Amino acid sequence: MPSPAVTDLLAALADGSVQVVDLTQPLSETTPVLVLPEPFANTPHLSRRPLSRFDDDGPAWAWDVLELGEHTGTHLDAPIHWITGRDGEDVGSIPPRRLVGPAVVVDHAAAVAADPGHLLTAEHLDAFEAEHGAIPDGAWVLYRTGWDARAQDEAAFINAGPEGPVTPGPDVGAARWLARHPGVVGFGVETVGIDAGAAGGFDPAFPVHNFLLGAGRYGLTSLAHLAALPATGALLVVAPLRLVEGTGSPSRVLAFVAR
Repeated sequence: MPSPAVTDLLAALADGSVQVVDLTQPLSETTPVLVLPEPFANTPHLSRRPLSRFDDDGPAWAWDVLELGEHTGTHLDAPIHWITGRDGEDVGSIPPRRLVGPAVVVDHAAAVAADPGHLLTAEHLDAFEAEHGAIPDGAWVLYRTGWDARAQDEAAFINAGPEGPVTPGPDVGAARWLARHPGVVGFGVETVGIDAGAAGGFDPAFPVHNFLLGAGRYGLTSLAHLAALPATGALLVVAPLRLVEGTGSPSRVLAFVAR
């Protein structure tokens, strides 16, 4: 017999008073990937090789072999992705309870429209809590920037300029704030990585990777449709592959939102 909580949720989904919002970008051969400068190794774009297509190799079925990096498209970063978290969890070790939790949305889309390199600060996060209340335990902080509108155009999405990529993200203080906050399980963005495009020049470099993953928290990248979520009150479900020793995994990310 379902519990009242489960019954209420099922009824709300059935009558439309709670809707499921897909925060996942489509994954295909044209999905943008992060580009690192030489001499570093780069992840490939997704590619596929057919095994059978209702033919002699498989008369009643179709299937393919996929090649893609762990950090392709909408994906989760596990602690072992970064040197500061190298002794932490791989993707397959993450407890399921940490993949389901409240979502809070910090919306800086207007600021990013005016300045694509806009940075989230600790002061911004303090102001969010002052307005909306303390971030609850087990929460995912999602950073809305409007960048998901660029996701089908790799050049616009990566937005590389003469000095490197120009994309929004946290500064060093905000990265430290997120890693130290007792309620924060993970941090999600609409951009290709959890750090700002300029973060290679910060001290320390790539502070969200450095502090957040080093603290045993998680990252989410290339999210979509954050505009459909309220500042507080949504429930997030993150579904990566249970990949043993995985440093990351393409993921389906869903939000339950009251209408």
